[in-house]
Amino acid sequence: MAAVATAYRIEQEHKERRFEEIVGDSPALQQVLEQVELVAPTDAGVLILGETGTGKELIARAIHSASARHGRPFIKLNCAAIPLDLLESELFGHERGAFTGAIAQRVGRFEAADKGTLFLDEIGDIPPALQPKLLRVLQEREFERVGGMRTQKVDVRVVAATHRDLGEMVRKREFRSDLYYRLNVVPLRLPSLRERREDIAPLVRHFVELFSNRMGKVIHHIPAEILSAFTSYSWPGNIRELQNVIERAVVLSTGPVLTADISELNVDNGAKCIQHEAGSLDDTVHEAERTHILRALKLTNGVVSGPNGAAAHLRIKRTTLLSRMQRLGIHMSRNFTACDYAEANWGAAYASR
Repeated sequence: MAAVATAYRIEQEHKERRFEEIVGDSPALQQVLEQVELVAPTDAGVLILGETGTGKELIARAIHSASARHGRPFIKLNCAAIPLDLLESELFGHERGAFTGAIAQRVGRFEAADKGTLFLDEIGDIPPALQPKLLRVLQEREFERVGGMRTQKVDVRVVAATHRDLGEMVRKREFRSDLYYRLNVVPLRLPSLRERREDIAPLVRHFVELFSNRMGKVIHHIPAEILSAFTSYSWPGNIRELQNVIERAVVLSTGPVLTADISELNVDNGAKCIQHEAGSLDDTVHEAERTHILRALKLTNGVVSGPNGAAAHLRIKRTTLLSRMQRLGIHMSRNFTACDYAEANWGAAYASR
């Protein structure tokens, strides 16, 4: 019995070390960690779903740490943060001279992650033109660098994540169904912070200690009214929002007691009011940006590049303009003289512009 108890204790301690960055004991979180324990030892593809700020990268790291690849590289890439014309090179690398500015050979993220794990965040933002190439490397474990002829072989486990509804994107033909099914072998849905309120207090204490140590402060008391306000708030930005609020509170605290402006949390108005206001603001900003781009395109008769094109008129790069047009759903008719923002697919004509 003593040997069994010792083995169990060692197993539990090992499990805690693998998940030491993940704070919380709520049933919702524990259910996710149990799924991580089951899927990590396999090489199955994992698709992490959840709202922005729920800790998808931490779960991806936990999967890697609990797998047989834990001593190998863990490479990450935010697909939404890379310009569309550079994303292929970031994923697969490029040869010297493959394009203007390619002055040396470069290894892509897949090669860097060989024998390890590649975490592709915001996979829903992969452009349609790259989706077949991503599907090939997932299925065949091979690819070519941009501008290269030699086939590269890799052994990479891909863990993907998104806050978008990929199933709906497939129905709208915005995302390849075969790629979706290849990624969605084991889906893991992360709960929002409002679905695991019992974890808010431990998270608050964790972040207070973290930022206090970084800033050389000593804060050893968190008032009950602050914890109550934090627990009642809906946290539309989830853990990332909580982390930012705590960091600001630690910065502004001048003594051993944490001080925080809880009035800004707008607890009394409830989550629906907060989310509605945030959504309305986002809609207003996006609509203003859309209108601004459309006016520039009309002024230039649909010409995007060149000294008299819309990009020059807006004083931004051509690739930046194309990226924003895609994000805002702006496309042009075949004669490139009339612009609209209907729900049509991104025109293939942009590939040659």
